[in-house]
Amino acid sequence: MSPREDAPADRGCFVGIIFFILGLGTLLPWNFFMTASMYFNNRLNTSEWSNGTVTTRKEYYFDNWMTLLSQLPLLLFTLLNSFLYGWISEKMRIAGSLVFILFFFILTAVLVKISMEEDRFFSVTMATIWFINSFGAVLQGSLFGLVGLLPQKYSAVFMSGQGLAGTFAAFAMIFAIASETLCYFTIIEILLYAHSMQLSQIICNSDESSLCTLIQCKPVLQPIWLMAFCVTFVFTVTLSVFPAITVDVKTVYGGKWERYFIPVFCFLFFNMMDFTGRTVTVFFKLVEPKDAETAGALMTFFLALGLSLGAALSFPLRFLV
Repeated sequence: MSPREDAPADRGCFVGIIFFILGLGTLLPWNFFMTASMYFNNRLNTSEWSNGTVTTRKEYYFDNWMTLLSQLPLLLFTLLNSFLYGWISEKMRIAGSLVFILFFFILTAVLVKISMEEDRFFSVTMATIWFINSFGAVLQGSLFGLVGLLPQKYSAVFMSGQGLAGTFAAFAMIFAIASETLCYFTIIEILLYAHSMQLSQIICNSDESSLCTLIQCKPVLQPIWLMAFCVTFVFTVTLSVFPAITVDVKTVYGGKWERYFIPVFCFLFFNMMDFTGRTVTVFFKLVEPKDAETAGALMTFFLALGLSLGAALSFPLRFLV
């Protein structure tokens, strides 16, 4: 189904603003968990293990597990939502996903004040991350299907809102460093509730999804499989580095600045550039659709080149600093 080009005029850009807010809400859960990695690492990596002669701190590798258990269900449930959406109504998928995401975030906020064994806390947190991103994938896929019925500019606005989600979470993290972690997780619950109120106004008059089988999806997938592969590949490369590797970068300056180094340089700068890149595409088309694959390949090449140069130059630079 192609987007409508004969849509009524959006006076005051109210429809665009609503979809911008909806895009903001879809990626807030993932970004709030990602930017709270310092809290989880501080709570987990406190016990020590000893074999009688050597004492070492028990490592949980939270950032690596968080990335894996966030992106794997996102991929699986996005594919599942693409093929099985005809059996579950749009209202049920969107409303149900929001309810479950809100429930698991309330559980996360409650655990802030509850003392728990580290292994059990790690298991509960990983399960929570899995379920939140599973329902988040269903929510995101359903909203993309909804915005796909509108002119193309609304898809760009929706994705700009997604880009702002990371920036918002990074600012919330910076402001919450000196306050209680409970307040940090409570922010997302308030935003998700407001997000659900916006959705209830949009989906109340939407049509029920038609039955879609694997055979019916083939004509849609055949012309876009290369673009879909490129998008998946770019996200695979990017999210393999961020945040699992970038959060381990340490500043050489100690003191109070050390607490803000990761929130500012790892999360805030990355998400601001992400938001800028998504927003620029609304006003400028720097790459034609036929050249998108080449642009994605160049991005991957320069990312790999930058990582290689950084690793190669880090050793001689140690002697100069």
